[in-house]
Amino acid sequence: MANHQSSEKRAKQDKVKRMTNKVKKSSARTAVKSVREAIAKGDKATALTGLKTAQSKLMKVAKSPAMSKKAVSRTISRLTKQIAGIAK
Repeated sequence: MANHQSSEKRAKQDKVKRMTNKVKKSSARTAVKSVREAIAKGDKATALTGLKTAQSKLMKVAKSPAMSKKAVSRTISRLTKQIAGIAK
């Protein structure tokens, strides 16, 4: 437990940042999940629209320290490849 005023403040700030990062990551994961479900169904149109929103959310998460830029880039790349593999 925090013993100094500065460490108490730091603990409060860390809690707020942790919750903010959690919300951002959760939102991005939900968007990716909807794209993966559309890919599994073979619905290319829905997958493409979902990819656009997922990509936007992922790039916003990449700006924060919640997820690394490389992990976000890798996720977007894999989703794009999977969508391209869907028969027309």
